[in-house]
Amino acid sequence: MKYIESVKNPTVKAWKKLLTKKERDRSGRFLIEGYHLVEEALKERLVMEVIVNQDMDKQPPIIIEGTEVIYVTNEVMKAICDTETPQGIAAVCEKPSMSLEPDKAKKLLLLDRVQDPGNMGTLIRTADAAGMDAVILGEGCADPYNPKVIRSTQGSLFHLPIVKADLAAFLDTLTIPVYGTSLEGGVHFETVEKSDAFALLVGNEGQGVAQELLDKTTRNLYIPIYGKCESLNVGVAAGIFMYYLRK
Repeated sequence: MKYIESVKNPTVKAWKKLLTKKERDRSGRFLIEGYHLVEEALKERLVMEVIVNQDMDKQPPIIIEGTEVIYVTNEVMKAICDTETPQGIAAVCEKPSMSLEPDKAKKLLLLDRVQDPGNMGTLIRTADAAGMDAVILGEGCADPYNPKVIRSTQGSLFHLPIVKADLAAFLDTLTIPVYGTSLEGGVHFETVEKSDAFALLVGNEGQGVAQELLDKTTRNLYIPIYGKCESLNVGVAAGIFMYYLRK
């Protein structure tokens, strides 16, 4: 059994670096925390090391053979976790392959410059729940391996491909209907027929979808606002669209 008690230990310093996007991109690894997320990552065989607080009163999930388990002190666990009250378990994971199989990707969620980590996580989680085949991230989106994004996905990050792409070029390759989201020049979303193959394009929290992308869509849709608020949260709006559009 390996045990680390000092926050100055080189291994702990390496773990802490994974809280930065630069190190995640360089190493191809990321850090997760919490029992449920570790359990989900283990199922997908993405875990390289499981980190357990020596005082954790809950048994770790079933560890896959060959995965290293390292016990640490409270101080070490707090040092590597992004939350104020760590759950006592974390893990170092390798980034999954982000390939997209075109013949199997019939329902796609495309994100244009979605910057808020919470919104990003909600969109990925909702896409998973709605049975989407993949999420495509354009330039300017939040890092999907940001700790806040990971927590917001509640494990959905491990369930479907999350692919980065140049959205303008990617749209040109699609043969399925593409629905953008825009109040200006859009049609009521309920006027569109449901389909078993479509792409939904949603945009930046403040600016919406870039006009150059809206010009490439099959049709642009809007959700009517009956109250006094100016707009819906992008995660809520995308959820309504995804569930309505699917056959």
